[in-house]
Amino acid sequence: MNFIELFAGCGGLSLGLKSEGGNLLLANELSPMAAETYAFNFFNENLQEPLLAQEQQITNTRWLSSRYGFDNFEARLRENPNNYPSIGDGISEVTNVNPEDLRGSLIVGSIVELNNWLETRPQVVELLRTGFGENGLDVVSGGPPCQSFSMAGLRRQNCEKNTLPWEFAKFANMVRPRLVLLENVSGILRPFKDDLGNRYYAWYELAKAFAGIGYIPLCLHTNAKLAGVPQNRPRFIMIGVRDDVFQELNPTFNDAENQLFSDPFKFFELIQAGQDVDVGDELMRYRDVTKAEDLELFHNSFLIPLVARNYPFVSVENAIDDLRNRPVERGEFSLSLDQEFRDVPLPTLGEIQNHELRRNSDLVRRRFRIYQVLSQVDGIAKKEVQEILKGTSNHLTERSWRLLADFDYLNEAGNFVRFDNIHEFVLFLKQHPTKKQTQKALLIDQPAPAALSIPDDACHYHHDELRTLTVREMARIQSFPDAFEFRSKVTTGGDQRQYEVPQYTQVGNAVPPLLAKALGQVLNNLLRRL
Repeated sequence: MNFIELFAGCGGLSLGLKSEGGNLLLANELSPMAAETYAFNFFNENLQEPLLAQEQQITNTRWLSSRYGFDNFEARLRENPNNYPSIGDGISEVTNVNPEDLRGSLIVGSIVELNNWLETRPQVVELLRTGFGENGLDVVSGGPPCQSFSMAGLRRQNCEKNTLPWEFAKFANMVRPRLVLLENVSGILRPFKDDLGNRYYAWYELAKAFAGIGYIPLCLHTNAKLAGVPQNRPRFIMIGVRDDVFQELNPTFNDAENQLFSDPFKFFELIQAGQDVDVGDELMRYRDVTKAEDLELFHNSFLIPLVARNYPFVSVENAIDDLRNRPVERGEFSLSLDQEFRDVPLPTLGEIQNHELRRNSDLVRRRFRIYQVLSQVDGIAKKEVQEILKGTSNHLTERSWRLLADFDYLNEAGNFVRFDNIHEFVLFLKQHPTKKQTQKALLIDQPAPAALSIPDDACHYHHDELRTLTVREMARIQSFPDAFEFRSKVTTGGDQRQYEVPQYTQVGNAVPPLLAKALGQVLNNLLRRL
């Protein structure tokens, strides 16, 4: 499976596809910080080493453009990607992207600039189309930045980041892979509204864009937990099949597969005929694993790897409980990830990396214990406590007090104590005010929540671990094997949040490798029929 990955990030999708025999022809990533992690794990290139600051010592990681030369490599690794100069504008240090050295490389730079670069180099486009002369290009994959599609994000129709999926389509139209794979947040399925109140469905417009360039778009709503990821992470997936490839595959389809592609193919024909279609026309819908009739189609088709591990779900306890031990005695889930990704040559695992505990103040630790308790009571008691913490209420009902009185709490002396009366307990709560309402404790017997990309998103579930998660714990929850090491800064803040991609963000933005592995199996299920 020859593949090119766009928006590669730290490499979660590449890891999954490689584990299913994928042969990386080219990868592209905007952030030099995420590129550090990608290069370290897949190319054994340590970009943090000063000796690697010379161009000739970097063979697989290449910059499309930069304001800094290789004599100032530290600045290059922390460069604001929003300020990358355009190629040929006289500002950029010379690029080290050479057509003869492209194969197997990671290109650091903007997809917009990469597309512009390729448009003037038809010989490079031909190399990519042919898979560098080896059986063509099977897949272009990627997960374009999704903040503006996310329900937790700004939900902006005209955000610049929302143009990136269309750059994905532009790239695919140039290199013409047999299949395209696009992964995004499920928020892309919900409508935006423009200034006039008109609804705008990004997934539908995206399907039209790929149908317009000759791909039958199969749109799916799935969840990473069904593929064995210990996180409740709903995702949008689009698999585009090139028209001529579809004609070759069509005779091999069973009844479920014919049903899956029935609407997408009719939709494709209308788009190709130049007809204007709208989501309200109900010409096509996405297949949703939360619907029983659609889930049955997943189980009875080439999509089965996406739902093959749907029960029992992997809990956060399964995923990270062994990391509480010092030194770590690795648990069953961690060892199973070693096996899942054993065919990908990753760095040798010695001492587990990225597991440095973050410091939390005594006040925050006491609040974390409150969050742990709230995760174990019902919604009524939880809401009453949250209102007191927000400072909008001083009232706790007797009913809720009876539930909350059964737990111990961390006091200022660092001891765990129980409260004798409701008045003392309410005073204790008022001493721990916070406006944060998204922060919560993980549930020990459940997959982690979807919103888990920065340290402040969640705290540990264990009574004695009153802290946020480490990078390694979050990586385990995303299903990264322990040998996969995250590089660059651990976290960031202030204005740097707008462009830096530190370790926590790398993990949170990644495609979970087990989901990526399942997607690799799906793609291979199709490609092996050709």
